[in-house]
Formats: sequence, C-alpha cells, structure tokens
Amino acid sequence: MSVNDNSLSVVLPSVEIYTDGGCEPNPGPGGYGVVLLHPRKRAEISGGFRLTTNNRMEIFAAIAGLEMLKQPCKVTIHSDSQYLVDAIMTGWAVAWKMKDWWLNNKERAKNIDLWQKLLPLCETHQVEFRWVKGHAGIPENERCDQLSMAALHQPNLPADEGYENKPETEGVRPAMQAGEPCRKCSTPVIKQTSRKKPKHDFYYEYYLWCPKCQTTYTIEAARRLVEQPPSLF
Repeated sequence: MSVNDNSLSVVLPSVEIYTDGGCEPNPGPGGYGVVLLHPRKRAEISGGFRLTTNNRMEIFAAIAGLEMLKQPCKVTIHSDSQYLVDAIMTGWAVAWKMKDWWLNNKERAKNIDLWQKLLPLCETHQVEFRWVKGHAGIPENERCDQLSMAALHQPNLPADEGYENKPETEGVRPAMQAGEPCRKCSTPVIKQTSRKKPKHDFYYEYYLWCPKCQTTYTIEAARRLVEQPPSLF
C-alpha cells in the first residue's frame, strides 16, 4: 500500500525487508526476525518476549524493520503472515482505527497497541506488504525464521507489556455521540430529530447522521415506546 503522494519529485531509496515471527507454543515464548536489504548494506535484527502470540510477533517484526530506517524510504515488506499483509493491504487496520478499534458493538480489534505503532510508520514511508509462502526455500524468509526461533529460546526474555498488561476490552461499545467521527468516513456526525411515523410500538426520538456519506446511526437511549390510547372496554 502506497501511503505517500506519488507526485513527490524526491526519489526515495528502495529497501526490501523480510520479516517473520512465531511462538512455541502459541501463546508462549515468542520471537521475531528481520532481514533488511538496503542498496548499501544488509542488516539483521531479532528479539523475543517471554509470553506473546504468533500474530503479535509478526506485527512486531514489521515495526522493528521499519524502525531501522533513518529516512523515508520506498519499502517492500515480505511476510508469510496473511493476517499482517491483509490487515494493511486491504485497509482493515485503518478501518479498525476509524471505528476506535471496535469490530462490532461487543468486540474490539486485537493487538491495538501494535497497529497504533505500525500505521504511523506506514505513513512515514511508502510501504507495500507482500505475502510469501513460509518454509518454501526463500533464503531471506528462512533466515528470518531462524532468527525468530533462536530469539524465543533465549533466557530471561522481557515481558511483552502490550500482551501481558493489555487493557480490559470486554463490555459494550459506548453509544456514539454527536460530533464524533463517522465510523465509515470520519466526518463528524450530527443529531437529527426523527420525523418518521412509528411503524412499531416504539420509535427513535432522534438519530445521528453523517452529512458526507449519509450513514445513519440509531441510538438506543433515544428509543421511545409509543403511547397507546386507553382501552374503552
């Protein structure tokens, strides 16, 4: 996904980054490995945590690789994680962010702390994620796997604070308020008084509406019962 303006006249250095991450078991001790191929050098980094997940290590590897860069670059990240590649290239992670990381009214996205680090890095650089098949004989991918496996077997691994001390995410999604960004296009929503005649035994006194994409949000607190006329018999 190219996140920078293609009209820029500055020619960015091209960099290839291979990443991998894993746990044994999952969740369990985890590690990540990165191989960076720069026009002038080749670099490797790795690290691990005492308790984490496969998906977190895959995301962390991409973050670590991009943080190695000292200037904006045109970057191709090769990963065998479909979860990571699809989340960025299909725009899922950006959509989760726009919805304040809620997937629905009762469930939040996972690994929020890591997406909050990765997305700004994808804005700093011109980044494309490419999926590669794991354990398919691709030298740099195999090297990343070796680095990640070696890292997770190291003694005295640090805590993955974002996993071990993750905030409570259960509960019900707070009701949207007027002025909050639309969950589809981020335009502030406005409060509208309902003028429709009730079709059921209830109606909504007001609703929230996006003036740009015209998405409507019903608010449970605005739900009212229709008063029935007293019975004559």
